[in-house]
Amino acid sequence: MPRPRILTGLLLLVVVCVSPSSAQLGKSITIPAGSEVDHQLAAINAATDPAQKLQLIDQFSQSHPDGDYQIVADEQYVNYYLNEKQYDKVFEYGDKLFALDPDNFANAVNLVRAANEKGDTERLFTYGEKASEIVRRYKGATPPSGASAEMWERERTDKLAAIKENQDYIEQSMLNAAYQQKDLAKKADYLARFAKDFPDSVYAGQALGGAAVTYQQAQNAPKMLEVANGVLAKDPNNISMLLLLADYYSEKGTQLDVAEADAKKAAALCDTAKKPENLTDEQWKKQNSLQKGLALSALGQVNIEKKDNAAAVKNLTAATPFLKADAAIYARNQYRLGFAYLNLKNNAAAKQAFIDAASVDSPYKGMAEKKLAELSSAKPGAKKKAT
Repeated sequence: MPRPRILTGLLLLVVVCVSPSSAQLGKSITIPAGSEVDHQLAAINAATDPAQKLQLIDQFSQSHPDGDYQIVADEQYVNYYLNEKQYDKVFEYGDKLFALDPDNFANAVNLVRAANEKGDTERLFTYGEKASEIVRRYKGATPPSGASAEMWERERTDKLAAIKENQDYIEQSMLNAAYQQKDLAKKADYLARFAKDFPDSVYAGQALGGAAVTYQQAQNAPKMLEVANGVLAKDPNNISMLLLLADYYSEKGTQLDVAEADAKKAAALCDTAKKPENLTDEQWKKQNSLQKGLALSALGQVNIEKKDNAAAVKNLTAATPFLKADAAIYARNQYRLGFAYLNLKNNAAAKQAFIDAASVDSPYKGMAEKKLAELSSAKPGAKKKAT
């Protein structure tokens, strides 16, 4: 039978720019109190007129063209242009700063913020990845000379805790940008890229699942199968991925034993699944019901493909009440149920199933209406062939 394709926001946190401090990752630069450098920086910080502030930063940079103080100058430029929303200048001086101080985490945060505000997703991911690499290097660093392992571990723990809010901002900014992509292929690629770059993130699993579903929507079956099977290799009880594969294989009429096993496993898991902390009781009930219905509907489609139409009617009928919250998936289920009844030569029940499928606005509405017209025009006792 013909089958139309069913397509199965993260809030941004406000980031506080990290200034050189005990929480800084990167070079530690000491500014002697009362020194010329100290006075210059105080004047820059005190300036309220943007033109005057930029002039003072220029003067500071020209006075210290080399060494660590140029790092300070570039930091001043980055923060100045970020406040002025001159994002290309932020990128220019941020890249200069990375050349002098590759592990400057505060710089990565500022560049992510600039890319985020400008809507430059590729730069956002590039700088977000830099931030991840900085943290990864810091976690793997050995204690500095003269520091005990215990003292180093305590300091490292404190610094990682201090930057966590900014790490969360970076991750959520990247995910938000990925989900906002209108191009499905780009959206899927960014989600998969995020999961690869942040394997320890609490959002990694969500990103991979989103990538698999989006690859399906983009009709990129090879990538969808690759990602979904990769998720299941790490998490064999991932209901979403079990359903994705069961639905795909049952619709294609291939790998039916795999589809059946995955659908049965997903249905059983739905019966014992626990509510995630981030969902309300109502949201969880809706999600769990829909997943249980999808599992039963996939089983029904497998039954049709295996020509066990009595079992198909049983599973598709059981799926019906679970799917009513989603018009397209409900209509598809009823459309399948209509064909199962036709194959059993129960035209009256088939007609009711097609009426149900046509009763909601979905890709199946016109198809169900066509089957109803065929049933109405058929002569009594005539056999209808399911196509």
